[in-house]
Amino acid sequence: MYRGVQNRRFSRLPRDWDGSTESRCEGVGGACFDWRMRNLTDNAKSAGVAVAIVSAFCFGGSGPFAKPLITAGFTPLQVAWLRLAGGALLMLPFVIRYAPAVRRAPKLLAGYGLFAIAGVQVFYFASIARVPVGVALLIEFLGPVMVLGWIRFVRRKPVTRSAAIGVAIAMVGLACVVELWSGLSFDPIGLLLALGAAGCQATYFLLSDSGPEVNPFALAGFGLLLGAAVVTLLAQPWELDWALLLGQVELAGYQFPALFAVGWIVVLSTVLAYLTGIVAVRRLSPPVAGAVAFLEPVVATVLAWALLAEALGPIQLVGGALILVGAFVAQRAAPAKTQSAELAGV
Repeated sequence: MYRGVQNRRFSRLPRDWDGSTESRCEGVGGACFDWRMRNLTDNAKSAGVAVAIVSAFCFGGSGPFAKPLITAGFTPLQVAWLRLAGGALLMLPFVIRYAPAVRRAPKLLAGYGLFAIAGVQVFYFASIARVPVGVALLIEFLGPVMVLGWIRFVRRKPVTRSAAIGVAIAMVGLACVVELWSGLSFDPIGLLLALGAAGCQATYFLLSDSGPEVNPFALAGFGLLLGAAVVTLLAQPWELDWALLLGQVELAGYQFPALFAVGWIVVLSTVLAYLTGIVAVRRLSPPVAGAVAFLEPVVATVLAWALLAEALGPIQLVGGALILVGAFVAQRAAPAKTQSAELAGV
């Protein structure tokens, strides 16, 4: 609508305009409307950026608040189940509202629930039980790089020069993060699990490239519901020691109720994170919102340092920055529809 207003024949201001709002609107018809629409559009974009930052912060808090639960005695699968089951329950109204979406895009919804939700969560939480939160999430952000690798070596299609540069930068960053020259500084299994999370994310990106468009609220709601169902079979919550929920977890050297950490990862890091992510994409665009989403590993690394005393060394921080730059370049070079797969955060 803004573009149509901008092209109206009344969009040019009169030559004798003195700069005041009143004179600007007087006798120029659509010019006043155009000026107001410009302000509304700018305000909407500013609000969209703010909402995207909130979404990145919420997603970034998932690992730092989940890891103390694992340390307290929960298994990574059980923590993943608590998050997904709680999120699915709170998102149930959207599932009911957008039920017809299942008939329109069953394969896409199934892929999202299995890979982007269940797969990413299980691998990510299993990874942070072995390696620092920041390292696991930085490696997971190699998803766009894996997409380009699949396109080039499996589909045998050429990729752009910028895409190749992005992949090279990300690979150098990965070597710095894991300190490859010293024989890996972290648990190799933990690193492989983080790569598994990246692979699940990349798989969903590739599925969305050939699938139909789906309402993002339906995607998030049905994805969480299916993901929770899958993880229920793996986690077997009927064997969960529910007394652990009444215990304490340690954050920043202080004791907090375990239910506080559970509430954080369910309400903030799942429901609010997905909803604000959807709003951000609608106010901005998938590429812009996706760019802001690269704040997520930064937030996770800072929170892990503040809450869990997990500090990365200078070389690892530089490597993390290189991974994000490379992944960002790779994502911009990926097919358009994979760029718009904005709901694959953790």
